[in-house]
Amino acid sequence: MQIILDKVNYLYSSGTAYEKHAIKDTSVVINKGEFIGLIGHTGSGKSTLIQLMNGLIKPTNGNIYFNGEDIYGQGYNMKELRSKVGLVFQYPEHQLFETTIFKDVIFGPNNLGVSKVECELRAYKALAAVGIDESLFEASPFELSGGQKRRVAIAGVLAMEPEVLILDEPTAGLDPQGRDDILEQINTLHKESGITIILISHRMEDIARFAKRVLVMNKGKIEVDGLTKDVYSNTGQLEKMELDAPLITYIIKKLKEMGYDMPSDIITIEEAKREILKIIRSRK
Repeated sequence: MQIILDKVNYLYSSGTAYEKHAIKDTSVVINKGEFIGLIGHTGSGKSTLIQLMNGLIKPTNGNIYFNGEDIYGQGYNMKELRSKVGLVFQYPEHQLFETTIFKDVIFGPNNLGVSKVECELRAYKALAAVGIDESLFEASPFELSGGQKRRVAIAGVLAMEPEVLILDEPTAGLDPQGRDDILEQINTLHKESGITIILISHRMEDIARFAKRVLVMNKGKIEVDGLTKDVYSNTGQLEKMELDAPLITYIIKKLKEMGYDMPSDIITIEEAKREILKIIRSRK
């Protein structure tokens, strides 16, 4: 699996007084099995970029390839693309509509013409992957908690059996426990199935915990593309784009200034805890 954007541009309201250049001459390669964080301030182009990736919107110019094929080439099966590149928008639970959880999850693959038995197998598998117990399958999705609704909505996309799962702020509006549950399940899914994950989040700590690679968008362009540790360690570069690294990054920087021997690439609380305990033990 591979997605390639080659010198892509996208203009909203092209040719009008409201024209906006949302994506500017952007090129990027997404490879199979990656867990990528996509960050940037509001209006930087993140949501537009992911809609381009699964063909929801067409670039003003430039090319987009999925597994080596131009998705706007003659005869290309756009419906299949959208089943392979699954997109979960913010507050996906607003799209739940069926009378039961199971029916809601089956809807997507059924729409693709998948057999009844295969639809049911996919639904069981997808609901299990997001931690929804079988005892809830016949419940109304509207009786669930916010976190459960979010998981059912994600299961509906997983039932399409995508090769890529793109999530736009999947934890928005959830309490801390609900947020952690969703992210842990996404991470487990990634590890067990090898599915490619692209995660948009304004919470730098969440990206630090799970993503190995980060794309930083600024004014319609991918300004930075690199390993998460490298990107977050360069706090000055992020601050120029009105972004902050995870708080722990600044704490580690302060400890180093105070004379503590700490690695510069610590970006998670777990990593910081290990290093601080090492220092404490060495001084006993």
